[in-house]
Amino acid sequence: MVRYAFWNNKGGTGKTSLAFQAICTYAQNSPRKRILAIDLCPQANLSELLLGGLEGKGSAHLLQLQGQNPRRTIGGYFQLRLPSPYSVPTFSPSDFIIAPRVHNQFVPGNIDLVCGDALVELQSNAMSTLANTNVPGTNTWLAIIDWLNNFLDAIQPQYDAVFIDANPSFSIYTQIALAAAERLVLPVMADDSSRRALQNAFSLVHGLNLPSPIYNSHAFNARLASAGRSAPQVHLIIKNRITQYMGPASAYAAVLDSITEQVQSLLTSHPTIFTFSGAEAGSVDVRDFQTTGVVAFALGCPFYALQARTQTVGGQSIQLKQDYLQNCRNAMNDVVAKL
Repeated sequence: MVRYAFWNNKGGTGKTSLAFQAICTYAQNSPRKRILAIDLCPQANLSELLLGGLEGKGSAHLLQLQGQNPRRTIGGYFQLRLPSPYSVPTFSPSDFIIAPRVHNQFVPGNIDLVCGDALVELQSNAMSTLANTNVPGTNTWLAIIDWLNNFLDAIQPQYDAVFIDANPSFSIYTQIALAAAERLVLPVMADDSSRRALQNAFSLVHGLNLPSPIYNSHAFNARLASAGRSAPQVHLIIKNRITQYMGPASAYAAVLDSITEQVQSLLTSHPTIFTFSGAEAGSVDVRDFQTTGVVAFALGCPFYALQARTQTVGGQSIQLKQDYLQNCRNAMNDVVAKL
């Protein structure tokens, strides 16, 4: 069971939209594989997309699942763990897994989902406190960090691939997500803030270029290493929302080139943190989805199922062009080919 996390500590990189399209395209292209999507972002946008989007009442479906007993979300699972945080209780993973195709006909039937939940934001303070509690003979931080690993261990034979949508932060629940992943997918934009965010991501996950040695033993990767574990390897860098018509336009070329140079330099100095050996092999360009992306988001519809015709979104008629739609399909096929 291969485990991917879509993450960047900078918001606005199109992470959730890319995750939705990549998960659905991956599942569509591999119909014999069982896929589990886990939404560990409190905004739960991935869940709303998989459950129908704006037009398909994805938000209402999510609210209904959050109101069930047990709560059929990642927050419901965390709620189960809070009373006895350092030992794994007896539980049924199926209590927290749903089939999104029941609510959204566009989603492949081989995808299951653990829904996101805003409750995770409230739970994070308790989880952080528990992770820093001194209990003799117990690595309390690791016990909390492993909550999602415990869940995945319980369903190990059932799924071929797991995709985790992680919050653009480095909070305790984001660390739980990253500790459960083997491969990291990092979306970046063609702007200087994304270049800096990429540097921050390497620092946060792999402890590179920390500002002072005093942080070394407290770094995420170091704490995992002390328990004989490793942080997820960077598997793919998605250069997202570059110009629709010309590829990387000249105004952004310097930033994109600097990102490639940065990755190539780290491949030389720290090759083990990557799954690839060349910067080009580990990156893919994705052009701006523009109106096609807006419509797909509103309908909760993967690009391969979207039709190039007039679509109605929010009472407005929007014409989708075939060439734009095909560009989006090609982009996601390029991403999935490297997963």
